[in-house]
Amino acid sequence: MSTSTSHPAVDRVRTALVAEGAVSAADGIRWFDEAATTAAAAAHALSVEAGAIANSLVFTLDDQPLLVLTSGAHRVDTAFLGDRLGGRVGRAPKELVKEATGQVIGGVAPLGHPAPVRTVVDVALAGFDVVWAAAGHARTVFPTSFDELVRITGGEPSPVTP
Repeated sequence: MSTSTSHPAVDRVRTALVAEGAVSAADGIRWFDEAATTAAAAAHALSVEAGAIANSLVFTLDDQPLLVLTSGAHRVDTAFLGDRLGGRVGRAPKELVKEATGQVIGGVAPLGHPAPVRTVVDVALAGFDVVWAAAGHARTVFPTSFDELVRITGGEPSPVTP
Protein backbone atom coordinates (compact mmCIF):
# COMPACT_ATOMS: atom_id res chain seq x y z
CA MET A 1 0.00 0.00 0.00
CA SER A 2 1.05 3.57 -0.60
CA THR A 3 -0.18 7.10 0.02
CA SER A 4 1.34 8.93 -2.96
CA THR A 5 -0.98 8.07 -5.88
CA SER A 6 -3.59 10.56 -7.04
CA HIS A 7 -6.94 10.44 -8.87
CA PRO A 8 -9.56 13.20 -9.35
CA ALA A 9 -12.30 11.36 -7.40
CA VAL A 10 -9.86 10.62 -4.55
CA ASP A 11 -8.75 14.24 -4.54
CA ARG A 12 -12.42 15.31 -4.16
CA VAL A 13 -12.85 12.90 -1.26
CA ARG A 14 -9.66 14.19 0.41
CA THR A 15 -10.90 17.78 0.00
CA ALA A 16 -14.31 16.87 1.43
CA LEU A 17 -12.73 15.11 4.42
CA VAL A 18 -10.60 18.16 5.20
CA ALA A 19 -13.63 20.46 4.78
CA GLU A 20 -15.52 18.31 7.31
CA GLY A 21 -12.64 18.52 9.79
CA ALA A 22 -11.61 14.89 9.28
CA VAL A 23 -7.98 15.74 8.56
CA SER A 24 -6.58 12.52 10.04
CA ALA A 25 -8.91 10.53 7.77
CA ALA A 26 -7.75 12.56 4.77
CA ASP A 27 -4.12 12.01 5.75
CA GLY A 28 -4.86 8.30 6.22
CA ILE A 29 -6.04 7.57 2.66
CA ARG A 30 -4.33 4.38 1.53
CA TRP A 31 -3.87 2.99 -1.97
CA PHE A 32 -3.95 -0.77 -2.50
CA ASP A 33 -1.72 -2.36 -5.12
CA GLU A 34 -4.84 -3.91 -6.68
CA ALA A 35 -8.54 -3.02 -6.67
CA ALA A 36 -10.44 -4.16 -3.59
CA THR A 37 -14.03 -4.13 -4.82
CA THR A 38 -15.41 -6.32 -2.04
CA ALA A 39 -15.36 -6.03 1.73
CA ALA A 40 -13.54 -9.35 1.94
CA ALA A 41 -10.77 -8.13 -0.39
CA ALA A 42 -10.38 -4.83 1.47
CA ALA A 43 -10.40 -6.59 4.85
CA HIS A 44 -7.74 -9.02 3.67
CA ALA A 45 -5.53 -6.20 2.35
CA LEU A 46 -5.86 -4.31 5.66
CA SER A 47 -5.69 -7.39 7.92
CA VAL A 48 -9.00 -6.47 9.62
CA GLU A 49 -12.38 -8.11 10.02
CA ALA A 50 -14.77 -7.71 7.07
CA GLY A 51 -17.24 -6.10 9.49
CA ALA A 52 -14.90 -3.10 9.85
CA ILE A 53 -15.27 -2.29 6.15
CA ALA A 54 -17.96 0.30 5.41
CA ASN A 55 -19.37 -0.75 2.05
CA SER A 56 -20.79 2.25 0.20
CA LEU A 57 -23.82 0.94 -1.68
CA VAL A 58 -26.16 3.11 -3.70
CA PHE A 59 -29.81 2.14 -3.75
CA THR A 60 -32.95 3.98 -4.66
CA LEU A 61 -35.53 4.95 -2.08
CA ASP A 62 -38.58 5.23 -4.26
CA ASP A 63 -36.98 7.22 -7.12
CA GLN A 64 -34.23 9.03 -5.18
CA PRO A 65 -30.63 7.86 -4.65
CA LEU A 66 -29.89 6.47 -1.20
CA LEU A 67 -26.36 5.77 -0.01
CA VAL A 68 -26.12 2.96 2.51
CA LEU A 69 -22.86 2.56 4.41
CA THR A 70 -23.10 -1.01 5.59
CA SER A 71 -20.78 -3.30 7.48
CA GLY A 72 -18.96 -5.73 5.24
CA ALA A 73 -20.09 -8.50 7.59
CA HIS A 74 -23.60 -8.67 6.10
CA ARG A 75 -25.88 -7.64 3.26
CA VAL A 76 -28.53 -4.94 3.32
CA ASP A 77 -32.06 -6.30 3.68
CA THR A 78 -33.83 -3.94 1.26
CA ALA A 79 -37.36 -4.86 2.42
CA PHE A 80 -36.40 -4.28 6.07
CA LEU A 81 -34.66 -0.98 5.28
CA GLY A 82 -37.54 0.16 3.09
CA ASP A 83 -39.98 -0.46 5.94
CA ARG A 84 -37.73 1.54 8.31
CA LEU A 85 -37.46 4.44 5.87
CA GLY A 86 -41.06 4.39 4.69
CA GLY A 87 -40.50 3.59 1.04
CA ARG A 88 -39.33 1.03 -1.48
CA VAL A 89 -35.58 0.35 -1.55
CA GLY A 90 -34.00 -1.15 -4.66
CA ARG A 91 -30.57 -1.41 -6.30
CA ALA A 92 -29.53 1.68 -8.23
CA PRO A 93 -28.32 1.24 -11.81
CA LYS A 94 -24.63 2.01 -12.38
CA GLU A 95 -25.53 5.19 -14.29
CA LEU A 96 -27.37 6.57 -11.24
CA VAL A 97 -24.47 5.60 -8.97
CA LYS A 98 -22.07 7.61 -11.15
CA GLU A 99 -24.51 10.54 -11.48
CA ALA A 100 -25.28 10.73 -7.74
CA THR A 101 -21.76 10.21 -6.42
CA GLY A 102 -19.40 11.15 -9.25
CA GLN A 103 -17.71 7.81 -8.54
CA VAL A 104 -17.96 4.32 -9.98
CA ILE A 105 -19.17 1.14 -8.32
CA GLY A 106 -16.36 -0.47 -6.34
CA GLY A 107 -14.85 2.79 -5.15
CA VAL A 108 -17.83 4.87 -4.00
CA ALA A 109 -16.86 6.96 -1.00
CA PRO A 110 -19.21 8.18 1.74
CA LEU A 111 -18.62 11.80 0.68
CA GLY A 112 -17.11 13.94 -2.07
CA HIS A 113 -20.24 13.74 -4.20
CA PRO A 114 -21.49 16.46 -6.58
CA ALA A 115 -24.51 17.06 -4.30
CA PRO A 116 -25.67 15.67 -0.95
CA VAL A 117 -27.06 12.12 -1.09
CA ARG A 118 -29.36 10.85 1.66
CA THR A 119 -27.20 8.45 3.65
CA VAL A 120 -27.89 5.64 6.10
CA VAL A 121 -25.02 4.39 8.28
CA ASP A 122 -25.27 0.80 9.49
CA VAL A 123 -25.19 0.73 13.31
CA ALA A 124 -23.19 -2.53 13.13
CA LEU A 125 -20.17 -0.36 12.23
CA ALA A 126 -20.29 1.12 15.75
CA GLY A 127 -18.78 -2.13 17.02
CA PHE A 128 -15.38 -1.24 15.55
CA ASP A 129 -12.91 1.36 16.81
CA VAL A 130 -11.65 1.90 13.26
CA VAL A 131 -13.88 1.67 10.22
CA TRP A 132 -12.44 1.67 6.69
CA ALA A 133 -14.35 3.32 3.84
CA ALA A 134 -13.62 3.69 0.13
CA ALA A 135 -11.99 6.96 -0.87
CA GLY A 136 -13.36 7.42 -4.40
CA HIS A 137 -11.47 4.68 -6.25
CA ALA A 138 -11.52 0.87 -6.02
CA ARG A 139 -7.91 0.91 -4.84
CA THR A 140 -8.40 3.39 -1.99
CA VAL A 141 -9.68 3.45 1.59
CA PHE A 142 -9.52 5.79 4.55
CA PRO A 143 -9.79 5.14 8.29
CA THR A 144 -12.52 6.72 10.37
CA SER A 145 -14.86 5.88 13.23
CA PHE A 146 -18.58 5.21 13.27
CA ASP A 147 -19.29 8.55 14.96
CA GLU A 148 -17.11 10.46 12.53
CA LEU A 149 -18.69 8.64 9.57
CA VAL A 150 -22.15 9.68 10.74
CA ARG A 151 -20.96 13.26 11.28
CA ILE A 152 -19.13 13.77 7.98
CA THR A 153 -21.93 12.26 5.92
CA GLY A 154 -24.87 13.70 7.82
CA GLY A 155 -26.03 10.10 7.79
CA GLU A 156 -28.85 8.49 9.69
CA PRO A 157 -27.66 5.66 11.98
CA SER A 158 -29.88 2.63 11.43
CA PRO A 159 -29.80 -1.14 11.35
CA VAL A 160 -29.89 -2.40 7.77
CA THR A 161 -30.82 -5.98 8.61
CA PRO A 162 -33.33 -7.33 11.13
